[in-house]
Amino acid sequence: MQMIVVGAGGLGRECLDTVLAAGRAVDALVDERRTGERVRGLAVLASDQVPAEFDFVVGIADPVVRRRLVRELVGRGGRPVTVVHPTATIAPDSRIGANGAVLGGACVSSSVTIGEHAMVYYNATIGHDAVLGDYVSVYPGANVSGSARLEEDTLVGSGAVVLQGRTVGRGAFVGAGAVVTRDVGPHLVGVGSPASPLR
Repeated sequence: MQMIVVGAGGLGRECLDTVLAAGRAVDALVDERRTGERVRGLAVLASDQVPAEFDFVVGIADPVVRRRLVRELVGRGGRPVTVVHPTATIAPDSRIGANGAVLGGACVSSSVTIGEHAMVYYNATIGHDAVLGDYVSVYPGANVSGSARLEEDTLVGSGAVVLQGRTVGRGAFVGAGAVVTRDVGPHLVGVGSPASPLR
């Protein structure tokens, strides 16, 4: 079955690197803005040009766009797959949902649950018993401590820290370098140290 990486931008190419490092060939990229180009030697297709059956991973940061593309590609016969870079560390009892991506140097500790279509970027760490919802993104170098909860569509910025047991609500964004010492409500932006919410 053919393997497609969705996204020809920076994250898409990082997902491409992860798939290749995991030992699987990639047949094409999908990116509406770059259709007809070649990136890293691969043809860039529009979503309506994909084959009848294919595996795919979505390398798009925005959870709203990622959700739309997943729905569209599954409707076209695609099967979302999970990719893990061989330099990532995943505890044996941790679970990663469909179409998840764990990039190089990331560490997912014991008894972690990661939802579908979630992404853990380079050198990010996820502590024991943490729960990450669907379409969550944890950016490079961020640290999500043990028993923290990131609800659906949450973004945790580069170098940010979510302390033990804290909850970040659905659709919230934790800014780069922020330290979450108290829960962050849904659809808020938490910035600073300690993180303060902006509406």
